[in-house]
Amino acid sequence: MPRAAKVLLQVPLLLLSPLLIAVSFMALGLTDALWKLAGRRRLPAETLPDRTSASVVIPNWNGRDLLEKYLPSVVTAMGSNPANEVIVVDNASSDGSAAYVREHFPKVRVIELPRNLGFGGGSNTGIAAAKNDIVVLLNSDMRVEADFLQPLLDGFTDERVFAVSCQIFFSDPNKKREETGLTQAWWDSGRLRVRHRADDAVTDAFPCFYAGGGSSAYDRRKFLELGGFDSLLHPFYLEDTDLGYMAWKRGWKVLYQPRSVVFHEHRGTIGKKFSQQYIDGILKKNFVLFCWKNIHEMRKLAMQFIASWADAIVSMAMGESPERANFAGLYRAAGQLPQAVAARWRARSLAAVNDTEAFRRPLGGYFRDRFEQLPPRPDKLSVMFVSPYPICPPTHGGGVFMYQTATELAQLVRLHLIVLLDTDGQRAPHDDLVAQCASAEFVVRMTGRAHSFGSPYPHAVAEFSNGDLEWLIHRQILLQKIDVLQLEYMPLGQYACDFRQIPSILFEHDIYFQSIARQLPGMKSMMRRVTATFEYLRALRYELTLLPKVDRIQVCSVENHHHLLTFLPSLRGTIDDDLRAGIDTSRYALTLDGRQPDTMLFLGSFRHLPNQEGLEWFTRFVLPRIVEQRPNAKLVVIGSDPPARHALPGNSDAIQIVGFVEDIQAPLHKYSVFVCPILSGSGVRVKLLEAFASGIPVVSTPIGAEGLANKDGEICALADDPEAFADKVVALLSDPSSARELAARARRSVVEQRDMRTLTQKLEQNYRNEVRRKREITSSP
Repeated sequence: MPRAAKVLLQVPLLLLSPLLIAVSFMALGLTDALWKLAGRRRLPAETLPDRTSASVVIPNWNGRDLLEKYLPSVVTAMGSNPANEVIVVDNASSDGSAAYVREHFPKVRVIELPRNLGFGGGSNTGIAAAKNDIVVLLNSDMRVEADFLQPLLDGFTDERVFAVSCQIFFSDPNKKREETGLTQAWWDSGRLRVRHRADDAVTDAFPCFYAGGGSSAYDRRKFLELGGFDSLLHPFYLEDTDLGYMAWKRGWKVLYQPRSVVFHEHRGTIGKKFSQQYIDGILKKNFVLFCWKNIHEMRKLAMQFIASWADAIVSMAMGESPERANFAGLYRAAGQLPQAVAARWRARSLAAVNDTEAFRRPLGGYFRDRFEQLPPRPDKLSVMFVSPYPICPPTHGGGVFMYQTATELAQLVRLHLIVLLDTDGQRAPHDDLVAQCASAEFVVRMTGRAHSFGSPYPHAVAEFSNGDLEWLIHRQILLQKIDVLQLEYMPLGQYACDFRQIPSILFEHDIYFQSIARQLPGMKSMMRRVTATFEYLRALRYELTLLPKVDRIQVCSVENHHHLLTFLPSLRGTIDDDLRAGIDTSRYALTLDGRQPDTMLFLGSFRHLPNQEGLEWFTRFVLPRIVEQRPNAKLVVIGSDPPARHALPGNSDAIQIVGFVEDIQAPLHKYSVFVCPILSGSGVRVKLLEAFASGIPVVSTPIGAEGLANKDGEICALADDPEAFADKVVALLSDPSSARELAARARRSVVEQRDMRTLTQKLEQNYRNEVRRKREITSSP
C-alpha cells in the first residue's frame, strides 16, 4: 500500500486519539484514587524455598518437532534426582504432541488443556500443578546443559529471591546474540526500554530486571502470590517483564546466573505460527498495557501518555519503528482498559516500593546498597575513581590532580579505576598506575546523548551521557564491593546515585557555569555570545540541581566554595575545599638560580578555552610591551594541542611554540618567568602549583591565581591589565634577586598548604567519615 494511503487510513485514529487518551488516563487516575481510599497491601511473610529439587514446566503448542529435538536434554538433566519432575503443558495442540510425549517419555507428566491458553496461561497451569517449591520454566525450543539445574537452585540464597535466570546462547553460533538472560530495563522520558546485555565480567549471580519466561527458575509460592503471568498481556510477550517488575516492586530480587547455560532456537514456535506484523502489533499493545498496569507514579504515567501519543504521530508521519508506539497499539490497549484497571488495582496491592526504586534496584550499585548490610568502619576502603579523560600522561591541570591523587590514594585504599579514552592507544601510558590499583576499566570514547540547542542539558553533560557507562559503574560497584564513588568533573555528576550506604562524591575541577560566565565578556561574535549565554543558563540550572544530590562536593579553593554557597546556602557543610587541589611537591626540585635570562614560559593544554584566550590576550597586548623594554625577551609556549605560531598576533620572532613535552620539569627549571594570563575559567591552576614548587617566579592575573594568591607580591605578582602585567614581567626579568625571593616564598607556601600526600591522607579520612555517617544512619532503628 502506498505510504500516503497508509497515512490517510490513520487520520480517523489521530482525530479520536485525544479522547481515547483522556478517557484512559482518567480511568487509571480514578483507580488510584479509589485504591488509596479502599485498597490495602497484601504482603505475606517471605519464605525460603526448598532447594533440594525442582519441577520443570514446558508449555507447548504444536511443537512436537521441538519436543522431539530438545526434551531429551531436559529429561537427562533432571534425572539425577528422583524428586525432580518434568511437566509438559499442552495448549490444545493438533499435531499429536501430548501423545508423542506419553509414548516416548513416560516419566514426563503431561497436562492437556482443552483450549489454547497461550504462553502465560499454559505456564500458570503447569506451575500451579508442580509439586516442588522451585519451578523451572522452559520454552519447548530450549536445549539445556546437563548441569544447568544446580546453579539455579543455588541462586535461591535467601527468602527475598524471586527468580533466577539462565544464560542463553542461540543454537546457531553465527546468529547475532540478541538474547543472553542478563536483562536490563530503564524508564526513558515516558517509555519503557528493555534489552539483554552481554557482559563477560559477570560470572556469577547478578541482578537483572526480569527472568525470561522460557529459561528461568521461580519460587513457586512467590510466583503464585503475584498472580503468575497476567492474561492482560495475552497471547504472548512481556508477561515475564511484567512479573519481574512486580517482583522488584514487591521488594524481592531477580537474579541472572551465567553458570546455568541453555541454548535457544529463537521464536521456534511463535515465529513459525504468526507473522512479524502481528507479533510487532502485540508488542506495541503490551508495552502500553505494561505501563497502565505497573507505573503508579502519576508523573511517570502522565509522561507515558504524552510520549505514546507523540510517538504514534511520528510513526504515522515517518513510518513504523520497533521502539515507537503507534495508534493501532494504543487502540488495542484501550480495548482492554477494564482489564488493565483491574490489573492495576492488583499490582498496587502487591507493591512495597515505588516505581523509581523498582527501576533502581536491578542496577548493580543500588543492589549492593539496598540488599547488603555494609560495615560502618571497613578495615580498608574500596574506592571507585571515575575519570572522563585519560589520566596518564597528565597533559592538563585536571590530569595532574587526578594522577597524583590516584597515585597517593592507591597506597591508602583499594582503588578501582574507570577511565574514558579518546583512542585505544591511550591505554598503555596508564600501565604503571594500573599496577598500583585493585582494578581498572578503560572505555574508548562512547557516544553521548545527541547534542541539541534546545536540550535542557548542557553540552558537556550530554557528551558523557551513556547507558553503557552507567552499566559499567554499577557493575563495578557490585562486583568490586565499592564503598565510595568518586566522580571527576561536573559532567560525570549525572552518575551520582541516591545510595543509602555508599557516598557519591563529586570533584568540581572548576565550576562550570562560573567558567562560562567569565568567558562571555571576551566573546566578540554575537552568535557565539548568544550560544554561550544559553549554555550558561543550562549549566546554571543543571549544576544547581545536581549538587544537592551528591553527598560531598570537592572544589579547588575557598573562593569556589563561597561562590557555590551564594547560589545554594543549603550546601553548607557538604563542600570540601582542601582535599584535591594539590601536587606532590617531592616530585619538583627547587631551582632558584641559573635560569635562562629574558625567557617567559606559558604552560597549558590548549583544548582548554581559557588557555587559548589567555595566550591570545598575552601575545596581542602584553608581549609587545615586554619586547619594547626587553628586546631579547622570548615567550616559550608548551602544552598539548597548541596553536600554530602564525595564528598568534604580535611579534612571531619572540614566540617559540614547543607543544607537548613528556617531562614538564625541565622547562620549569630552565626559564626565568612563568606567565599565567588567564582571564576566565574557574578552579585552581595546576600550572601555578607546579611553578611555585619548581622555583620559577610567577606573574598572573587575579583570576589565574584564584585560590592560591590574593595579595600582589606575596607569592606571585598580580596584574589584570596589559600594561601592568608587562611591567611586572619586566621587573622580574630585570631583578633576579627579587625574583628569587618571590619564588622561594611561593615554594614554602605550596609545600605547607598544597602537598598532595598530606591532602590525600585527609581525603581518605574524609571518605571514612562520610561512609560511617551514612551507614550509621542506615543501620539506626
